[in-house]
Amino acid sequence: MGDVRACAEWLVAKLTAMGLTAEIHPTAGHPLVLARNAHLPDRRTVLIYGHYDVQPVDPLALWQSPPFEPEIRDGKIWARGAADNKGQMMAHVLGVEQTLRGNGELPVNLIFLFEGEEEIGSPHLGPFLVAHREELRCDVIAISDTGMVAPGVPTMGYGLRGISCCEVIIRGPKGDLHSGLFGGAVANPATAVARLVASLHDAEGRVAVAGFYDEVRPLETWEREMWAKVPGVGELEYLAATGSPAMFGEPGYTTAERTWARPTAEVNGIGGGYQGEGSKTVLPAEAFVKLSFRLVPDQDPATIMERVTRHLKQYCPSGVSLEVIPGHDGKPYATDPHSRFGKAAQTALHAVFGMDPVLIREGGSIPIVQTFREILEADTLLLGLALSDAQVHAPNENFPVANFEAGIRLNRALLAQLANV
Repeated sequence: MGDVRACAEWLVAKLTAMGLTAEIHPTAGHPLVLARNAHLPDRRTVLIYGHYDVQPVDPLALWQSPPFEPEIRDGKIWARGAADNKGQMMAHVLGVEQTLRGNGELPVNLIFLFEGEEEIGSPHLGPFLVAHREELRCDVIAISDTGMVAPGVPTMGYGLRGISCCEVIIRGPKGDLHSGLFGGAVANPATAVARLVASLHDAEGRVAVAGFYDEVRPLETWEREMWAKVPGVGELEYLAATGSPAMFGEPGYTTAERTWARPTAEVNGIGGGYQGEGSKTVLPAEAFVKLSFRLVPDQDPATIMERVTRHLKQYCPSGVSLEVIPGHDGKPYATDPHSRFGKAAQTALHAVFGMDPVLIREGGSIPIVQTFREILEADTLLLGLALSDAQVHAPNENFPVANFEAGIRLNRALLAQLANV
């Protein structure tokens, strides 16, 4: 908690030194940082969002350099948070700083909103938006917590998958049992978890939960045609980035389509019983699995979790008890990339990278983006800067120095373009 607050305090000091009005807003969790310039009438108001919290560094032994001591190596910044999301956030901050130094003012009314709870679903940001709705009113929002399809290829996202998470606990006997004395007479929770996990998909990779696809918005023909031409997202590129021996997924869709516009059910963690070296012949008392479901327009996280829970209860083997503990969730998001703000962002991306940007939907989730739309009534521009090998959420997270510098230039070009919309 102390380290997270120290990040917030550092940001406030930096933003204040730049000439912005900055302050910390406490929440029941980690604090929010809010900063702005002097707002003038008849100017566009732009809100730039980022988050300064990060994922845990585990397993620490796999890091090639200390995760919280940034190191520049092979043209990249290596550190936890370098690509998610401190690197991009600082690129925007430094872009604003350069504009203020060079021009003395910004071309827009600017709001910086940085939070420390994005990695746990932004539980306190929604209520803050409601309470401060009027002072956060803006024309458009910009976020760079997304990716580029390939090095040097400008990328603008116009959609995000939603998410719904849960933990499932299977309980059997009151304690671990000798598998010789009781095996075959008492249900094994670890086996029950394995059977439940297997029930989530058919043999070809479709999600087998009843009603799971009922509200899924079909892909538009123009999207499929456009995405077929996007570089860096073919099967060979995915295999190279992941190290997997083969691709696998829902039939009838390309790898990019599965990632950007189709819903999924994934096992994020599974366990139960003895995990140490060698054998220990026990029948475990309980086992667990952590699940996440990536959602697309027009799926509702609460509805999906109801259907998943019903499925798990239906397929739970006899002889064990089941508990489903819902986790964080967030709604999917989609907007029109051809809006006036979308076109302005594309112009800025072209100016920085020297080519027309590709337009994609993102496979990841930023739950607060749909909340921004619902509360602030503003759409979000998703301006990617991270690459697929950034090792986000994994050891050796990295962010190219070239992309960091491009992000600074992008901020300056973006604010200039939005000022004239």
